[in-house]
Amino acid sequence: MGVDRRTFLKGTTAVAAGAALGGPFQGFLARTAAAVGPSPSTPTLTPTGDLRDGVLRLALPPGFSYRSFDPTGAPMAFGGNLPGNHDGMAAFGAGGGRVLLIRNHEVNGSTGAYTQAAGVPMYDTAARGGNTYVLVDLQGNLERTWPALAGTQMNCAGGSTPWESWITCEETVNGPDVFDDFTRNNSVDQRIYIQNARLTRTHGYIFEVPTNGTADATPVKNAGRFAHEAAVFDPVSGSIYLTEDNFGYGSGLYRYDPPVDPRRSKRIEDGGTLWMLGIEGGAANLSGAQTRGTRYAARWVRVDEPDPQFAMDNGLPTTTNNQAIVEVARQGWEAGGAVFSRLEGITQEQGVIYFTATQGGGAPEPVDWVNSAEGRGGFGRGTGQVWAYRPQTGVLEVVYQSVSTTDLRLPDNVTASPRGTLILCEDNSGPNRLQALDRWGNLTTFARRNDLPNVEFAGTCFSPNGQTLYCNLNTGSALTVAIWGPWQSLGI
Repeated sequence: MGVDRRTFLKGTTAVAAGAALGGPFQGFLARTAAAVGPSPSTPTLTPTGDLRDGVLRLALPPGFSYRSFDPTGAPMAFGGNLPGNHDGMAAFGAGGGRVLLIRNHEVNGSTGAYTQAAGVPMYDTAARGGNTYVLVDLQGNLERTWPALAGTQMNCAGGSTPWESWITCEETVNGPDVFDDFTRNNSVDQRIYIQNARLTRTHGYIFEVPTNGTADATPVKNAGRFAHEAAVFDPVSGSIYLTEDNFGYGSGLYRYDPPVDPRRSKRIEDGGTLWMLGIEGGAANLSGAQTRGTRYAARWVRVDEPDPQFAMDNGLPTTTNNQAIVEVARQGWEAGGAVFSRLEGITQEQGVIYFTATQGGGAPEPVDWVNSAEGRGGFGRGTGQVWAYRPQTGVLEVVYQSVSTTDLRLPDNVTASPRGTLILCEDNSGPNRLQALDRWGNLTTFARRNDLPNVEFAGTCFSPNGQTLYCNLNTGSALTVAIWGPWQSLGI
């Protein structure tokens, strides 16, 4: 403690775990030069009409179809209109060939909750984000959509649980105790304070949304107040792994250990312990280029104050958003936590936690906890990485390193197919793609935006039977699509 945070991580200490840490891994982690699997054929993508309205929104391989539903502003059951910015999502079986989706809406601002329907769980009456329930079939025919959780903000991604709930994550630290975030372009020096003053609660938390409609709008505050992106539940340990997408500064990988084992309680209790991943041997800046297959011995450092609250003066905050957004991570970094570049999607497959570093992989990003990298496009100088962490052995490994924008371009959300292939969503200036990363490290593009190439893919999740991939087309007039076809022909 007491280390100068501007110089703390100037050096990168890479501790290679090597074969001494438990032998070869299965799946991705078994890939070596002598064990390269078959290269998949590259499918030809053809602009394909949306079965709802005929618009050529997506380019897909032969034999694939899709239907869109739930555009921004559509009427919902029980009144009100659908919010936009459809983002993270999970799919649950609903019987009769139907699927229940729980969907995030990554909406900022503080002009009022998206719904006033009676009985909808409400956290902050001023915040505009939240979640919706969607009942749909395997071909994207919509039965109904209705509110699930309201009064949250910037609900980006999240993760599902084995007891059929959705962990929704707020990607912000807004609140009445913090000046407006960088999207407002407000000058603190001029005391221009417009949006956050309307908020009634602090934000930057995770919430649980059960499929049975019993969300209580109670944040899990000990899981941290930071720019949460996504979450994944580890069924072996009962821990929740959390990514941080701090656009202007470094980001961390976190682990939340609830005070009661969720495998018994069937819910995520507050009051647990928050940890940040670090590397044995010293602090590490992992934002720069890595060699695929490089391994690190990981350790976990405790975050002592996971829910910082900031002083106010005569009803105004004294803390800028940039200061507040690094407060939780700063504690981890000063204890030896590792720095990544914009951690976004996270999923688990056969006991391995996979996560993306959206702008990782270029020249190492100079670590500066005072001056934000927002003005030059965010923290990180690369075009993306995929990492793997094995909780049982404590080994962190580089699974994929993008070499150019034509290879992999800013991977965001990630999910695993029923056959163990990772599905990566791109979020860049386009044309954005859905990419499949197989267990041998082969990358295959299987979908591309055709009508609005700059609009990101988000929230990919397979139906419980693996036949349909649901996905959100975020921003603008956002909507959700169902995609189906011969997945096995693509190795997906």
